[in-house]
Amino acid sequence: MRSLASWEIELKRETLEVDVLIVGGGPAGLSAALRLADLQKRKGGQRLVIAVIEKAREAGAHILSGAVFDPSSLNDLIPDWRERGAPVETPVQSDKVYFLTDRGKIRFPFTPPPLKNHGNYLVSLNRFVKWLTTLAENEGINVFSGFAGVEVLYEEKQIVGVRTGDRGIGRDNKRKRRFEPGVDIRAKVTILADGARGNLTKSLIQRLLLDEHRLPQAYSIGIKELWEVPENRIAEGTVVHTLGFPLGFKNFGGGFIYALSGGQLSLGIVVGLDYRDTMFDPYVAFQQFKRHPFVSGLIAAGQMVRYGAKVLPEGGWYAIPRCYTDGALIIGDAGGFLDSLRLKGIHLAMRSGMLAAEAAYESLEINDFSAARLSRYEELINKSSIRRELYPVRNVHQSFSYGLLAGLAYSGLAMVTGGWWIRDPLIGHAGHKRLAKLESDYPRRSSLSEPLASTVTVNRKTTFDKLTSVYYSGTQHIEDQPSHLIVHNTDICRTDCYHEYGNPCLRFCPASVYELVDHGGDSGKQLKINASNCIHCKACDVIDPYQIIDWIPPEGGGGPNYEGM
Repeated sequence: MRSLASWEIELKRETLEVDVLIVGGGPAGLSAALRLADLQKRKGGQRLVIAVIEKAREAGAHILSGAVFDPSSLNDLIPDWRERGAPVETPVQSDKVYFLTDRGKIRFPFTPPPLKNHGNYLVSLNRFVKWLTTLAENEGINVFSGFAGVEVLYEEKQIVGVRTGDRGIGRDNKRKRRFEPGVDIRAKVTILADGARGNLTKSLIQRLLLDEHRLPQAYSIGIKELWEVPENRIAEGTVVHTLGFPLGFKNFGGGFIYALSGGQLSLGIVVGLDYRDTMFDPYVAFQQFKRHPFVSGLIAAGQMVRYGAKVLPEGGWYAIPRCYTDGALIIGDAGGFLDSLRLKGIHLAMRSGMLAAEAAYESLEINDFSAARLSRYEELINKSSIRRELYPVRNVHQSFSYGLLAGLAYSGLAMVTGGWWIRDPLIGHAGHKRLAKLESDYPRRSSLSEPLASTVTVNRKTTFDKLTSVYYSGTQHIEDQPSHLIVHNTDICRTDCYHEYGNPCLRFCPASVYELVDHGGDSGKQLKINASNCIHCKACDVIDPYQIIDWIPPEGGGGPNYEGM
């Protein structure tokens, strides 16, 4: 097999020169692009060359959120969004918060202020991103779908762009007849908007120690289904949030039910990826959630039309890394701009993109792309609504590590004190470090490879097995390509991980990517990676207790298709 070095000698990569490269065509990246175009029009001068690369095969295909949308950033970015046909159509009409018991529900006597959604909207983020993409293209911005960024380009310590992935490499790591080398896109400023646990942002933070003196980022996984139910089942614009069952008092998270127009229902569960029980399965918890009488009554005789999952950065203000360096800025979920108390991040992602655009534009005006100059981005954030919203709730997620009741008590106190506590910041832990090992008396499952079958009855009407759900995610990958899930030491999976943790990858993955198969002989069971099932949630990259899994983008265009989500 050729070495990577010999490949690089033979390859003649195309180079594209731009002023600003934005990696990721989500709300953050597109907001940055649109604000740059607006600054260009207002201030004049030589026309900027702006490029956006998006790993999904089409705009919005990999975008997933609940989603209750705060339009504050959109009002500033595109004041006439209503006249321009933004797909923001379902205003929130009512809020309800319940504590679920095993069979019943208790409604909160009042809606906590962070969960009051008057003036917000229920949206399909997929459709919203498609609309933003059309606006960007109309402004002359180059949007390249199906191109995944796989490597940050450096000149000494300066970031000078990104390399896109090669196409046409077989599972044996050899070039196929249709092989095409990736493109080096060189930019004066590179803006990383590659989402929660984005592969480029992750590598950049690790290389440049951008999270030094910050708390570890904390993640949750959101699992969502889109349903069609009888239109009179629940009033359009109803927002329901739940605590309690099936997560109880120990696990961070809860359920959500949003009634969209046309009889569509968005429902799901958010679970902190810092749970202790190695046998816990977030997907199973979601199926249990749907079996609760309150939820099952809403979806009875309905039809599930789409499924998806993704991780969310919920560590808060103290977990946000330094988001600037020489030649680059980090925005959106990649930077951790999400309010876990309000359960919202779209408006913060958009705002961070807009502020990054302003900092980048000022750097372009004076041709200075140093970290010292781009630190202007941090100044803008500290003066903006981002800090005003996130700083008072800076310890909320960490407080839930002491249990649901402690977290709720601190969250209520934070609204009065502005987040003050005796210890500030509260201690934070990376989620993978909290996973408890199996003890000798731990009640092991009879079959670790099939946890769903032993805990939830699958009827394929309201509850589903993971492979059926993967079908509803629209996931497609080219089968003959190297796995984009890199497990650096598979021997650990059949030895240490099996005995110490019972192979939690069989449970924390909501798409049955990981499987233990018996090949016979003395080696016992071996890890099999079903990479074509992957829905790009990145939970494995986050919570694997040995941190030996790296998620990287597959060949450009591969992955889920979250149409309407």
